[in-house]
Amino acid sequence: MNIYRKDTEYAESHYTHKFFIRLKGGKMIKIKYLFFILIFCGLYIGCAKKENDPDVLFQTSTINALLEGIYDGAFTLKELKQHGNLGLGTFNSLDGEMLMLQGVIYQVNADGKVYKIADSIKTPFSVVTFFEEDKTISLDTTLDYKSLEKFLDKNLPTKNIIYAIRIEGLFKYVLTRSVPAQEKPYLPLAEVVKTQPEFEFHNVKGTLVGFKFPEYLNGINVPGYHLHFITEDKKGGGHLLECETEKIKIAIDFTERLFVSLPETKEFYDADLVKGKDLEKVER
Repeated sequence: MNIYRKDTEYAESHYTHKFFIRLKGGKMIKIKYLFFILIFCGLYIGCAKKENDPDVLFQTSTINALLEGIYDGAFTLKELKQHGNLGLGTFNSLDGEMLMLQGVIYQVNADGKVYKIADSIKTPFSVVTFFEEDKTISLDTTLDYKSLEKFLDKNLPTKNIIYAIRIEGLFKYVLTRSVPAQEKPYLPLAEVVKTQPEFEFHNVKGTLVGFKFPEYLNGINVPGYHLHFITEDKKGGGHLLECETEKIKIAIDFTERLFVSLPETKEFYDADLVKGKDLEKVER
């Protein structure tokens, strides 16, 4: 059974509470619960996504899978670039933080340094989109991370869709983290980040890249804001923990459609992905 390959067909039933996957042999399987929620909210999970579609956010795997220590994926960075030019994620074995900006993928390693990385490298979890500005805001006020989130919330039309975000400019302070590559058997992510290296930047120019997901997608992705940072000179960055803005420009892309490519691995099939524990520890 190959549910997520390109030759799989999808069909929606006449009833809004049912969703079906048509397998290669023509058999129909009814999908409940999660898919019902996504269909109801106008999001798409499946193989109907067109290449270079600017209105679809593309994601590999789920945040709950990453929390459970599923750190190996089959999706290459070359394939990922076909689905977006802005985004974030990580690399197989949890080898650092990923940031995609203007179609270039950067790795922030556990030493805090930034590297360009080969297209053949694979990712267990990543989120990308072809970024198109729907709203821009200039801000000359000092805000910490929580205040920045509140400011962004006030400038969004609804809490019920996904937003891609790019924030560039001058920051008084930025605190980030990365993670070192892991060895099998993998520990859960909450254990890994207990010893995460952190990096501080003062009076630095750079760019924040990331997303805001609605609360009802908890488990698929991080509810709320998830941002990664890279300095203007591309020498430092990481997963954002704290910041103080000075003079920034905010660009927001409103996204109503989501495409999720799930792993076809034993680890993913056998994992308990309902728990979703420790997400707050991992993200902040």
